[in-house]
Amino acid sequence: MSESVLQGIYGPYVIDARDRREVLGYRLALLLAAVAQTALLAQWRLLGPQGLWPWLALLALGLGLALRWIHIYLRPLHRTLQVLWLLGCLGAGVMAWRVGPDQMVAALGQQRLWLLAIGPLFAALAGIGFKEFFCFRRVEAIGVTLLLPLALLGYLVGLLDAATSTGLMAIESALLLLLCGRKFPMPAAADVGDKSVFAYLDGLERNQQSREQLS
Repeated sequence: MSESVLQGIYGPYVIDARDRREVLGYRLALLLAAVAQTALLAQWRLLGPQGLWPWLALLALGLGLALRWIHIYLRPLHRTLQVLWLLGCLGAGVMAWRVGPDQMVAALGQQRLWLLAIGPLFAALAGIGFKEFFCFRRVEAIGVTLLLPLALLGYLVGLLDAATSTGLMAIESALLLLLCGRKFPMPAAADVGDKSVFAYLDGLERNQQSREQLS
């Protein structure tokens, strides 16, 4: 496929094969996270809270890869989401070590504070939802952004019971699947964004580093 030349705010830029691969990787990774979350909730509802850790692992994997390939203009925001993902993975690892992988979800019902361990993982997912809403104004994206923290924080502080919290998360997971499905027909340029802005911001960062080295 030939390269596409587009006009950005700070000049022309090219959407090349690497950009298309990264966009496809981002969309597939986000879909993996969405499917894993949906499967986790469905298995929890049908079979109970035991043995759900493979879905949680796939959710973390998909989310991590999505954050690897996502295009966000603000580098500090991108790094913040990646740090939240890492903290959530570490918290999940500690939780698995303390209660056992098969008992992780059951432990959340017994001790709400365990949400503080894995919560950053879902905060990163909500951050992706916010990015998608900010860029594309999709209703399902703002649903992901709002329902996920509402469900988890409401349960953590005792305002919501487990059934209500998981019900909100089920709606959120359905919205995330819808979001993913609607992304695949979009042109790659939509997810890449204006590369001239990235180049401009990179130039500002390099100039700032050069001034700091000379001072």
